Amino acid sequence: MEFKQRTHTCGELRESQIGEHVVLNGWVDTRRDLGGVIFIDLRDRYGITQIVFEPTYNSESHELGKALRSEFVISIEGKVRRRPEGTENPSIPTGLVDVMVDKLIILNEAITPPFQIKDGIDVNEDLKLKYRFLDLRRKEMQDNILLRHQMYRSVREYFGDNNFVEVETPVLMKSTPEGARDYLVPSRVNKGKFYALPQSPQTYKQLLMVSGFDRYFQIVKCFRDEDLRADRQPEFTQIDVEMSFVDVEEVFSIVENLMKKLFKEVKDYDLNLPIPRLTYEEAMEFYGSDKPDLRFDLKMVTLNETFKSSEFRVFKDTIENKGIITGLLAKGCGEYTRNQLDVLTDFVKKLGAGGLIWMRVKEDTLEAPIAKFLTDDEKADIINSMQAEPGDLLFILAGPKYKTLSQMGSLRLEMANRLELIKEDAAPALLWVTDFPLLEWDEETKRFYAMHHPFTSPKFEDFELLDKDPGKVKARAYDLVLNGNEIAGGSIRIHDSEVQAKMFKALGISDEEAELKFGFLMEAFKYGAPPHGGIAFGFDRLAMIFANKDSIREVIAFPKTSSGLSLMDDAPSVVSEVQLKELHIKLR
Repeated sequence: MEFKQRTHTCGELRESQIGEHVVLNGWVDTRRDLGGVIFIDLRDRYGITQIVFEPTYNSESHELGKALRSEFVISIEGKVRRRPEGTENPSIPTGLVDVMVDKLIILNEAITPPFQIKDGIDVNEDLKLKYRFLDLRRKEMQDNILLRHQMYRSVREYFGDNNFVEVETPVLMKSTPEGARDYLVPSRVNKGKFYALPQSPQTYKQLLMVSGFDRYFQIVKCFRDEDLRADRQPEFTQIDVEMSFVDVEEVFSIVENLMKKLFKEVKDYDLNLPIPRLTYEEAMEFYGSDKPDLRFDLKMVTLNETFKSSEFRVFKDTIENKGIITGLLAKGCGEYTRNQLDVLTDFVKKLGAGGLIWMRVKEDTLEAPIAKFLTDDEKADIINSMQAEPGDLLFILAGPKYKTLSQMGSLRLEMANRLELIKEDAAPALLWVTDFPLLEWDEETKRFYAMHHPFTSPKFEDFELLDKDPGKVKARAYDLVLNGNEIAGGSIRIHDSEVQAKMFKALGISDEEAELKFGFLMEAFKYGAPPHGGIAFGFDRLAMIFANKDSIREVIAFPKTSSGLSLMDDAPSVVSEVQLKELHIKLR
């Protein structure tokens, strides 16, 4: 059906256009019939304009207007007027004007949608995902996608201005499973062989450094076949970055200035640099997490020194077994009831703790179930170490170091929520976490795994430990944390084939397996690889935080459910026998 191109969007008209003849196109948002005069809110992604069908102004268009219903797609021509006094709508930018309709063309009728196209609707998420094309008409969803678009633009502009080259790397690559499962793609022309979808472009970006592209970035799709949750999808987007001839400080500088630009352009917030830093050990000891939320001040305290001579069996055994005794101060919570304390005890028990020791701070003593096992000096030292005052409540956990710290870290977050310590207007809390262990031991498989990935460089001073005591090696690795979320992780890479061979050996990867999986990279290193390092941002998670949402699904146009399904187009789906036969695959 023919219609005229719009002269303005539905968010554009102001008092300066009063008297002009305009053409608007969009969706019927709401319809009101007041004594024969029909008022329609016409919507597009730019906003809403009220249009008016009045029989005394144009009877023909008014007659046609009677047929309009929610979500009809229409084109109108008409004259802009000032809204009659008392009918203005100051809550929208176009609220001082409306358009008297001279001509209406109904471009497409619409059946009644399964939910209202408006913000703040209480609708089952599966229904919204099934009709995602309708959900995306809502302003709050469009704002999320537009915010993401602004972030894309800022990122590309920043890296372009800083001499980075955007290079696309293959989506069909070699399967090198290390960590998460690969998504596999069967090859029709190479019978019995498979491509993998990239979990990240890690090997390719390192090869680009070998190729002499000293500054690379890419906004790239990555794929991991793993269990999903609110902030995880089978396919996700990274800002991928790699640089040659750099050390940690240069990587930090590039990243910090990118964050400053993003916060300014997307959130209009002036970020202070440099971003604070904690080592992995400090983050775990003080906050019980390698991605601590620092929007509130609630620090854990190590009490091993306080209890070094304790006769209390739990503390004594912990210290003898090189474990940790960690405490948390709950300010002003000394009047918590026994029931409240039991709930918190159950909370830590579900995390694997044996129990929770609690103490009420009184005027001149500590009141606690274990008080009789403590000396007066120990009680005084606890109060002093934790800077406690009468009316406060103390929590103590004891056990294996990192497991116990992690449990207390979870309790720290629980108490922050209970005490409402995270304010809505809290400044964003960015943090670098550095000096991670290179490897972590898995008790089940009795082997080491790379904490980041197998190409992470050990710290220079720990090279010799790779052979002797791999568990003590620290990595030249770093994570960027925002409001308790890891938003980026990276490292300086191994660029020497001998050191890489040592790393593979520490990981229990045989020469044959290393050659099979990574031989092409090792071969490249022999032709002169520069020192290099980089980082990768979880773009979806970053967009989620910028949009103040709790799930990355809110900032992805067409996401999957937590079981990896696309309810809208029914993927994954069954394929035909003919397709399977072409791929040399038989289903059992």
